[in-house]
Amino acid sequence: MFDLLDPAASLLWPSAAHLALTAFLYLWLTIERAAAVLARRNRYDDFAHPDADQGRGARVAANLRNQFEAPPFFHMLILALVLAGDPLTAQLALAWVFVAGRLAHTLVQTLTGNVVLRGMVFSINFLALCGMWVIFLVRMLNSA
Repeated sequence: MFDLLDPAASLLWPSAAHLALTAFLYLWLTIERAAAVLARRNRYDDFAHPDADQGRGARVAANLRNQFEAPPFFHMLILALVLAGDPLTAQLALAWVFVAGRLAHTLVQTLTGNVVLRGMVFSINFLALCGMWVIFLVRMLNSA
């Protein structure tokens, strides 16, 4: 059993936070789609097609898809860091920057149409992920 205050296991918290964000997006998309059906803008069968969502529902659906692009590389790395043990404080900090960036990206993408800002926010969380991977790979190569 993991001690969730242990440095390695503490990396599970940002991973859990991202999973919670993803679950929230599933709920939000369900609510958006139900509202579209109730307003007679869509039928439930329409959602068998990826382009059926409209307005904010389309932005929420797109953001939910985004959670399965870069984030799997985050979760793979978290697992590797937990199994390797002894992560650096910088890796934990970068993990939280990544999650905060994913949340900010979600807010910008779903609540605004500001593509430039969305790109800047994405860059922050992607650079945090890259930093985590660089630290991990350098440490693994140095320990070999």
